[in-house]
Amino acid sequence: MKLTEIYLHLKSDLSYVENRLLDEVRSKQKDLENAASHLLKAGGKRIRPVFVLLSGQFGRYDREQLARVAVALELIHMATLVHDDVIDDAKTRRGIPTVRSEYGNRMAMYTGDFIFARALMLLSELPNPTIHQQLSDSIVRMCEGEIDQIRDFYRIDQNLRNYFRRIKRKTAILIEISCKLGGLAAEAKTEYVKALGRFGYYLGMAFQIVDDVLDFTASEAKLGKPAGADLLQGNITLPVLYALHASECGPSLRNLIRSDMTRAEANQSIGLIKQSGGIEYSKKVADLYLQKCLKELTKLPKNQARDSLEAIAIFTTSRDH
Repeated sequence: MKLTEIYLHLKSDLSYVENRLLDEVRSKQKDLENAASHLLKAGGKRIRPVFVLLSGQFGRYDREQLARVAVALELIHMATLVHDDVIDDAKTRRGIPTVRSEYGNRMAMYTGDFIFARALMLLSELPNPTIHQQLSDSIVRMCEGEIDQIRDFYRIDQNLRNYFRRIKRKTAILIEISCKLGGLAAEAKTEYVKALGRFGYYLGMAFQIVDDVLDFTASEAKLGKPAGADLLQGNITLPVLYALHASECGPSLRNLIRSDMTRAEANQSIGLIKQSGGIEYSKKVADLYLQKCLKELTKLPKNQARDSLEAIAIFTTSRDH
């Protein structure tokens, strides 16, 4: 089964969201519009809009209201990707040249700012101040997470708390807020909104840990990048942290991880990480988050939306790329 088959019943509403996305990046400045629509036209699973739409089915489902939230969150996600590609000097994303690769770093930075501003303009049309407050707080924490990641590059002395806080801010928050705002926009019961938010948070944590495992276990063909690419960039993830504290592998690994690490040393590091049991440990932690995530769903009414959220959670945490 493909992920998109799980939420096939949302096809009409997702098409509406897709058209709204294209509308929102239009500009009188055509170079800016072309750059802004560049990543959008590459496609994507639109998982954040899916979470908004599904969460909206636990309250008063208003497609127009929910579409505003869904489009705004996808635009915010897109803006972060454009900026990330500048920071990472990335050449491709989703199989096409990045905005920075196509238009240059300066144009990419302003494009990301433009997309972000369009998201805020769209959200300003929503009357619920709680939506604005919670989203603003989430954006602040997302930025903090990005800075945390930069600060922690190649830091072999960091602990688990550093890692979990970083992935919470960098990944889990946007999934959490997608679920929570969907419920808020639909005026769902407070207990449903809280359960949806916790579902999104736990799923986001599990998703990122699985993603970090795949950096060492998936093939280059499936990843779209060489194994251990995150480690080469200095990103110390959960499997690496586990290996660093393993008595047999830790000392050798500590000598290998540094800013001028070579591809050969990265491959040697991958072998040590696999040998340490860090992959298996990380999978267990991801599964614990998945179980917490699924438990939150039991607090919601049984309906098609709940079934879809459960299927998405299981699918995304058992993927092989």
